[in-house]
Amino acid sequence: MLELENITLKYGQSQILHGISLTAKPGEVTAIIGTNGVGKTSLLKAISGRHPYAEGQMRLDGAVLDHPTAFQAARGGIAYVPQGREVFPLMTVMENLETGFACLHKADRTIPERIFDLFPVLAEMRHRRGGDLSGGQQQQLAIARALVSRPRVLLLDEPTEGIQPNIIKQIGRVIHQLRDEGEIAIILVEQYFDFAYDLAAQFYVLNRGEVRLNGAKSDLGRERLLESFAL
Repeated sequence: MLELENITLKYGQSQILHGISLTAKPGEVTAIIGTNGVGKTSLLKAISGRHPYAEGQMRLDGAVLDHPTAFQAARGGIAYVPQGREVFPLMTVMENLETGFACLHKADRTIPERIFDLFPVLAEMRHRRGGDLSGGQQQQLAIARALVSRPRVLLLDEPTEGIQPNIIKQIGRVIHQLRDEGEIAIILVEQYFDFAYDLAAQFYVLNRGEVRLNGAKSDLGRERLLESFAL
């Protein structure tokens, strides 16, 4: 379980996050929603070690992760799929997947076959360059690369952005399967409300770097969440 307590984050003199507390459990999708510019991506960067948070505490399975670097967060079991995918365009699909080895011990540096079960198109295109893939295929590659690192927490930043509807459905099925396996806590930042609502059990609504509403989907209800999403 990932727990955040009173996380604050600054870019220079500007404070972006104001005391964010959040819990994400294995076997659940925790959705972070809100309009553009409210701090959703900044929160994922803080969790993944890409941008140091100023104050607060982060715990994974009860152990404190004290201002981890990106490598330390990944070694600790946190995998980040960034907005924009960040696929290496001149490297093959297999080479892109192998970059997920960086945080693993040598004995674990293999690509599980289940990666290709989850994303069959990557098996077909394993020798193609990442830059030759469509946007939807690149998104699948980015998620697969994160899964190669055997994460306990999977951070997904706008996985449906710019993706054709049939690929969105495929990605949704993969997230659904990972959720139901019960081993990974999934944190989903998403602008596509219906996609998030279908998958998530817990919601955090951000506004101006603060949590303005949070709770279980069953308690909050669709209309209340949809209304808060538009604020």
